[in-house]
Amino acid sequence: MFGIFRKEAKQRKVVVAGLDGVPYSLLVEYMARGIMPELSALCAKGSLHRMKSSLPEVSSVAWTSFMTGRNPGQHGIFGFMEIDRNSYEYRFPNFSTLKEKPFWEDHGLKTVAFNIPQTYPARPMNGVLVSGFVAIDIDKATYPDRVLKYLKSIDYQLDVNARLALQSPDAFFDNMFHAFRKRTEAIEHLYDSEDWSLFIGTITETDRLHHFFFDSALEGAHYPVFEKFYRELDRFIGRMAGKAAKEESLFLTCSDHGFTPITSEVYLNRWLVEQGYLGLNGKEDLTAVDGATRAFCLDPSRIYVHSKGKYARGSVSSEQHDTLVKEIKEKLLSLRYDDQPIVKAVYNKADIFHGDYEADGPDMYILPEYGFDLKGALNKKNLFGTTHFRGMHTYDDAHFLISEKREFQDISIQDVADVILKYLRQ
Repeated sequence: MFGIFRKEAKQRKVVVAGLDGVPYSLLVEYMARGIMPELSALCAKGSLHRMKSSLPEVSSVAWTSFMTGRNPGQHGIFGFMEIDRNSYEYRFPNFSTLKEKPFWEDHGLKTVAFNIPQTYPARPMNGVLVSGFVAIDIDKATYPDRVLKYLKSIDYQLDVNARLALQSPDAFFDNMFHAFRKRTEAIEHLYDSEDWSLFIGTITETDRLHHFFFDSALEGAHYPVFEKFYRELDRFIGRMAGKAAKEESLFLTCSDHGFTPITSEVYLNRWLVEQGYLGLNGKEDLTAVDGATRAFCLDPSRIYVHSKGKYARGSVSSEQHDTLVKEIKEKLLSLRYDDQPIVKAVYNKADIFHGDYEADGPDMYILPEYGFDLKGALNKKNLFGTTHFRGMHTYDDAHFLISEKREFQDISIQDVADVILKYLRQ
């Protein structure tokens, strides 16, 4: 798959700090402001690159592409949510439904994989696994038991309490800093106490802060929180890079996607209803989809043709499929908000997915222009709206830092596995 390791390559080590949702452009700005001196020093010795996410540009898909070095059509994860084709009820893919092995399993690398999204429930492996989002039970999120005992002893927190962002921003920020400090404490403990050749420690508090408050990332009411948090994050990066340097290990940081402020949310299922493509009979899920429905949307902006033979009540024949896709695509590309284009690109399935599970992917994937957060909500009465979210994911502004002077052409998160494996093979 990626080649065969020579014996001497087993002595090499790689350290990865995963920084969920941290944009390249934000890091550049914060270094210019003097907020991240440790990162600046690393960039002087190594290289920081703008990186592409996966399509869809959501954590479940992107981190799975990172873990496997594979396309969604190969690893089988297209989003946080799917529907059952007979009952139309929602189902939620997890680590157990992954169709490809993580590259460290595929190559027998002794690994600490800490807090990577889409790794729940934890399963036995050669090393340590502490599951990330969506992990709900620490007992099922941790392997082996001795690590579980340690995490419980420090009052480790699986995730930030997102509800607090709506109730009290100050309480949310306190909880976020607490979760971050416990997470970094655990990461550094496992770094020092475990035997490994690949160490991955992922920070997800960045993503939570960005979703709720990204309109303050550069200025505004909550900008001091961003500055304080990123100074702490910078010190953590510096400590991890210092540990790696002492062992002459390769050090990387990367994000799964970027972020940008939201101008408006756009509710695609409402658009499909208004255009006569979707019938819901007043329900707020897809179980009410009828035979007249020709298309529906799942988050983040995946449109599925309601095809005969694929879905229990499917209505679109194979002869009608391509014409329908073309029609919907043309209409979506013409969507405007205050004369601003909403849609940057509409991809057909074959444009972006390949592999044995390509057929499970959406028939169309819609990439928005910055500022327009495309949603699959079914309970909206209007096409546009805003909620408590202030930040949305971006496809082309993830980041990749490597502690060597290296040039990369058009790198994506899917390529990081190969960078690591090539280094370990040298």
